[in-house]
Amino acid sequence: MKQKIIKTKAKEIFTKTNLPGADYVINQYIGCSHGCTYCYARFISRWKGHGNWGTWIETKINAPDLVRGRKISGKVFMSSVSDAYQPAEKELMLTQRILENLDKSTQLSILTKSDLILRDIDLLKQFKNIEVGFTVNSFKGKRRNLFEPSSPDTLRRIMAMKELKKHGIKTFAFVSPIIPELFDLSEVVKNTRDFADYFWFEFINLRGAGKEFKEILSHNYPESLKTIQDKQKVNLYIQNIVSEVRKSGVKIKGIEIH
Repeated sequence: MKQKIIKTKAKEIFTKTNLPGADYVINQYIGCSHGCTYCYARFISRWKGHGNWGTWIETKINAPDLVRGRKISGKVFMSSVSDAYQPAEKELMLTQRILENLDKSTQLSILTKSDLILRDIDLLKQFKNIEVGFTVNSFKGKRRNLFEPSSPDTLRRIMAMKELKKHGIKTFAFVSPIIPELFDLSEVVKNTRDFADYFWFEFINLRGAGKEFKEILSHNYPESLKTIQDKQKVNLYIQNIVSEVRKSGVKIKGIEIH
């Protein structure tokens, strides 16, 4: 599907944030053509007016100029309402040009679902304090088509994580979304533990995902939705998963329960 590209100019590119473990965010893109149906950022479509989530991208074309010569005190996270390495980046190279211009002493954390980031290994290695995370889960087949229709599959993400690790770049696994009946913790940890310096775990944010995702679960995985909506059942599920996580032996940076 062809994406609608909307070019904009920003006054500022470093935005203060309350996200755990970060002081600022950079969102050179708003909107994401990965189109993941559970994404909490889908709400942006309602007030942007460009169309359905996944069909449009706003690009802050002056972002590379806005980072040039700036020294930021604190940790910078890229990106909170998009993916810095979504397909459009291959041609637009906005993220690449930001990395070229960004002060290399910046404490930078990048989270992506794309192995396109491997293109920029040489740039990443220039930073003194950098980490790259990949969103990973156990979705395959029908679930992947329903939940993550346009993003690279988890295997490609894990192989990219392995490659970055080989080049001495700190990596982390963002295990998300954890959904009752649809998540295999042992598989995810087994496949990533050798390549991730630490882990974040996140349970599904059903309110953030919105009514469309709730309808997807209702039609395809009603038992999962029933568990999520039953306070007693979902609390027991969360307790069991958290217990498994803590027994797994991996370094845990955080567990987001929503």
